[in-house]
Amino acid sequence: MELTPSDIDRIIQMAWEDRTAFDAIRAQFGLTPGEVIKLMRAEMKPSSFRMWRERTTGRKTKHVALRGSTFGRFRCPDQK
Repeated sequence: MELTPSDIDRIIQMAWEDRTAFDAIRAQFGLTPGEVIKLMRAEMKPSSFRMWRERTTGRKTKHVALRGSTFGRFRCPDQK
């Protein structure tokens, strides 16, 4: 699948959001967590990528299987 610049921007935005799971990115764009990491590494400055990886590593909200039932589906107020 060929990603447009707007797709890449949206993936980066979703990856930065704490409550958006990698599974949501996979469902919308077909990218595995490993592919998201590769994309983030390619598109971001090294310092920004390291900061993002520190935020996401081990974060339960980024992995649906780890988050449990206490977290519902997050929906951005701007989303229709």
